[in-house]
Amino acid sequence: MIQLGNYNDLRVDRSTSVGLFLSDDEGTEILLPNKYVPENIQLDEVITVFCYLDHQERPVATTLKPEIKRNGFAFLKVAEVNQIGAFLDWGLEKHLLVPFSEQRVKMEQGRRYIVHCYLDDKTFRLVGSAKIDRFFKNEETTLTPNDQVSLLVSRHTDLGWEVIVDNAYKGLIFHSDNHQDLAVGKSLTGYVKNVRPDFKIDVALAPIGAAMLEGTAATILAALVKANGFLPLHDKSAPEDIRNQLKMSKKAFKKGVGVLYKERKIEIQENGINLV
Repeated sequence: MIQLGNYNDLRVDRSTSVGLFLSDDEGTEILLPNKYVPENIQLDEVITVFCYLDHQERPVATTLKPEIKRNGFAFLKVAEVNQIGAFLDWGLEKHLLVPFSEQRVKMEQGRRYIVHCYLDDKTFRLVGSAKIDRFFKNEETTLTPNDQVSLLVSRHTDLGWEVIVDNAYKGLIFHSDNHQDLAVGKSLTGYVKNVRPDFKIDVALAPIGAAMLEGTAATILAALVKANGFLPLHDKSAPEDIRNQLKMSKKAFKKGVGVLYKERKIEIQENGINLV
């Protein structure tokens, strides 16, 4: 079955004047217009394409790669606003509609917003929504502490930064766990700190426990090698100096230095640390 709003592996069935007709295992066909047909493609060859409805509401395939797909989240720019809603540029000819009813605030042309893409059950059109909370699947999560996850920063709050975890779950980076310059729309890697009984997910930007110590020590060691064996950082250094040079908190730095010292890989001096 061809899935609209997603990538499909389809077989080249026949060639026509307007393009190639591709088919799935059930024999359902979809057009790949000439402008998207790769060179030297052969009949019966399998090709990966993205499928959606074109301007005439006809199913169509493309080799373009949109910035968002069905059931996903992305930070998209508004290309146009009219009486129907906002149309977002997602990398395809036909823009993604966000109806006024799916906007948290009135969207403005040229600005970017975090949105979710879903398939409307009645029209079978792909639609965007900025009211993203109802699409999270936290109750289905199997994540555990220290799992590495992908993050998309979605909102700033009094407690910290809300993030979209693995393109499926809602998480939070508390201010106390953040040592980076974050902004809405930024993508980065994080680590699960805790999954609460109510399925809320706390996220950190560094591994926790022993894994954090290993990662921190490795970062310091790499910085020492790059700096020809000496870093002018110590337990009296300003937290900002440590953060600017190593992208970690002073607390993490001191623990990492302790690990390296116990392993006899460094010497601690008044003005910094030396590689042994």
